[in-house]
Amino acid sequence: MSQREFKSGFVSIVGAPNVGKSTLLNSLVAQKVAIVSPKPQTTRNRILGIKTTPDYQIILLDTPGIHEARGDLNLAMVRTALATLDTVELILFLVEAPNPENPNNESVFAALGTVRTDVLLVINKIDLVPPERLEEIIPSYESRFHCKGFVTISALYGSGVDDLVARIVALLPAGPAYYPPETMTDISERFICAEIIREKILHLTSEEVPYATAVTVSSFKEIPERNLVHIQADIHVERPSQKAIIIGKGGAMLRRIGQQARLDMENLLNARVFLELWVRVRKKWRKDPQALREFGYQ
Repeated sequence: MSQREFKSGFVSIVGAPNVGKSTLLNSLVAQKVAIVSPKPQTTRNRILGIKTTPDYQIILLDTPGIHEARGDLNLAMVRTALATLDTVELILFLVEAPNPENPNNESVFAALGTVRTDVLLVINKIDLVPPERLEEIIPSYESRFHCKGFVTISALYGSGVDDLVARIVALLPAGPAYYPPETMTDISERFICAEIIREKILHLTSEEVPYATAVTVSSFKEIPERNLVHIQADIHVERPSQKAIIIGKGGAMLRRIGQQARLDMENLLNARVFLELWVRVRKKWRKDPQALREFGYQ
């Protein structure tokens, strides 16, 4: 292709919580840039991933799940997702094949009704339903809003992802590359390390604890001559009882979180990591505008 025919554009991945948006982003970029967990509302920020070939560059925006938000943190998350809709060339509306009647889809339908951006329907988790079930699902969505067609995929296993890329490229305009070809994300290693810690908390704790947790990196020191990165991070919770759960008996839970996070960080940074974790109580931080700003949610 000539330089004039090179295609590029920004693509927002939107949908209800826990439908596989972050898994899809990681699959498309072929690198883990967004954390994943079985729990809804894992993604709290806008995460950018970049897929570049000699013919195109797709800048993908993973967004928090759109839902009927209650509480300052959840409202900030939904605002983050909605803010992308008018600033991109294409929207991928991601839905679950096993759960076509997800009530949170109503919030997405309402949001899509206010924008003029092209929308491509992406039906995920097709590995969990028989093929004939898809024939029932597709018309029910297409009747609710105008879209540029649909693609069926399994983001977890990669099925249909190549077809999705081809459809995205077909809908993007000709344009320049916005990022160098080797760039896969615009987020810092410091931010990714904080998210890795939060991912481990999501996997290892339950009930309210993971949702009442925020992570900030207070120190990130690279020591090249020793191939070492020294990281200090704070885990913020709302109550002393949550702090006790994060620390665990004799510090056992905090050690597990740290050990699992450190392994992922070493893979990310290609260096040894010395990780120090501290647990701090910030009462009602999810309702505190100043804390939300400090923790990067506003």
